[in-house]
Amino acid sequence: MLGHSHALSGLAAGAATLPWAPVDGAVAQAAWVAAAGGFAMLPDLDQQGSTISRMWGPLTDVPSGVVGTIARGHRWGTHDAVLGPVVFAFLAWAASGAYWSSLLVLALAIGLALRALHFVIPGRAENTVIGNLALSWGGAWLVLGHSPGPVWLPGAVAVGVLAHIAGDFLTKEGVPVPLFWLIRRSRLAPVHLRTGATVEKVVLVPLFGVLTLAFLYLNTGARGALDPIVGLLAQRG
Repeated sequence: MLGHSHALSGLAAGAATLPWAPVDGAVAQAAWVAAAGGFAMLPDLDQQGSTISRMWGPLTDVPSGVVGTIARGHRWGTHDAVLGPVVFAFLAWAASGAYWSSLLVLALAIGLALRALHFVIPGRAENTVIGNLALSWGGAWLVLGHSPGPVWLPGAVAVGVLAHIAGDFLTKEGVPVPLFWLIRRSRLAPVHLRTGATVEKVVLVPLFGVLTLAFLYLNTGARGALDPIVGLLAQRG
């Protein structure tokens, strides 16, 4: 799937899981959803030249090469529906114990979300290395300064990574058979949807956007704020 498709699916998954997320308050809820959207790009860290590897220049490109080697190439280890979420969530859990490492993980999520959703963001700052660094680290600093400690980071990582794997499961390249691929390389690819196909652009992308808005309405304070307005409009209509 395309980068923005992954990000939108992650946002939808983050909004859908809010009732079970260990977050409270509008800021923490927004951070959870945004992080899930950004982390939905994380599995592609196994490929140099991908959106995530280019985001901060050498700061992300070098680790991308290391991850790709450990994962045994693109769409293998990081796309394992068991290993991927567990390993990435464990790393996020380890990072959540200190302020600066938490800041790094959250900045990574924000930066990825900005890069993936650049087509709906005015300007081009989020697509430049310096601009993305400034926006993502500034956003992470604001979130951590106005919400409790990020004990929710591992959960947001797992949700985002699973959303990415589910999306790639629909493509013709598929995803590895969980764990079994370590013994014999094999993939699951039942649908064979081509990445960037019309179905993805015309059906899935709008669907993910609608689901995100619907779940935000149902699972946040937006419902209480909007219901009186909707009721008033209905009466006038």
